[in-house]
Amino acid sequence: MKLKIALLAGDGIGPEVIDQAVKVSDAIAKKFDHQIEWMPALTGAVAIDAVGEPYPDSTHEVCLASDAVLFGAIGHPRFDNDPSAKVRPEQGLLKMRQKLGLFANVRPTFTFPSLIDKSPLKRERIEGTDLVFLRELTGGIYFGERGRKDDGNTAFDTCTYTRSEIQRLAKKGFELAMTRSKKLCCVDKANVLESSRLWRETVQLMEKDYPEVEVAYEFVDAVAMRLVQWPNSYDVLITENLFGDILTDEASVISGSMGLMPSASVGSKIGLFEPIHGSFPQATGKDIANPLATVLSAAMMFEMAFGLHEEGALIRKIVDQSLEEGIVTEDLVEGNDKAYKTSEVGDYLASQIK
Repeated sequence: MKLKIALLAGDGIGPEVIDQAVKVSDAIAKKFDHQIEWMPALTGAVAIDAVGEPYPDSTHEVCLASDAVLFGAIGHPRFDNDPSAKVRPEQGLLKMRQKLGLFANVRPTFTFPSLIDKSPLKRERIEGTDLVFLRELTGGIYFGERGRKDDGNTAFDTCTYTRSEIQRLAKKGFELAMTRSKKLCCVDKANVLESSRLWRETVQLMEKDYPEVEVAYEFVDAVAMRLVQWPNSYDVLITENLFGDILTDEASVISGSMGLMPSASVGSKIGLFEPIHGSFPQATGKDIANPLATVLSAAMMFEMAFGLHEEGALIRKIVDQSLEEGIVTEDLVEGNDKAYKTSEVGDYLASQIK
């Protein structure tokens, strides 16, 4: 199979972890007789530096010409520390989601048997955790009307949702639940917010179309508590943009490191696959960042974008093997155990595939 993949390394550790995912993907392609055409393009701070825009039209054209997008990370401290900056790397990510129609973020959270005791939560609370968040990506408060008034002393951000935006996200949630344990949780704040009441009302009307799915409705603050108490009680959760942004980061630490969790953003056109972590500027260029989340994102890409499930399963298998054998970066090392470089972990994974 011929695979055209846009490669958006981005900022910070993005290029380093993307390099390892490319190594692994190339090894997979060779083993299974695929041909990958990598299509590099700029996004984030590096794109601002080069052309003044965080998601240039040229990058968008590359993405549209591809079958899938593999993305690294976005962000730079000089923008974080400048509240007055008019152009920011993160604006590129929002623009990319909108222009590519990426309205659903798929964020799995699961545990690794060999790392179960590295989690900040007790073993008995997290064993068996295997949940998936579907976060709405292109609506809500991040895209609503915003501004300042009263001479800049009052600020406002508006959360707006349409029924159709909720329906298309909920549809993916119901469909995913049907492939798993047929449990779906709608996360909202319907006791306070009108937008949440529309979410709950819309999902309730859709229940009749999926009679096999058991649907629960929980407030976002209750879910935030239960995620650290009994995360294994959840399976598929759907929620709006801001709530999903916060809850998925909370869930990500259950596994023991943010450097382990992959994600996908999907919608009406192509899919984008990326690690959940940020650009980690403190580690940039040091060859110490954990590449496994990016490698597992590539596994999701093979499965979801191309239907290549054997390839994805093999990637996950060799990632498990690297964890069991201690071929890991410093974030997963304890005591006097050896910490491997980012590139060394990538080399090991690729060699095991070959």
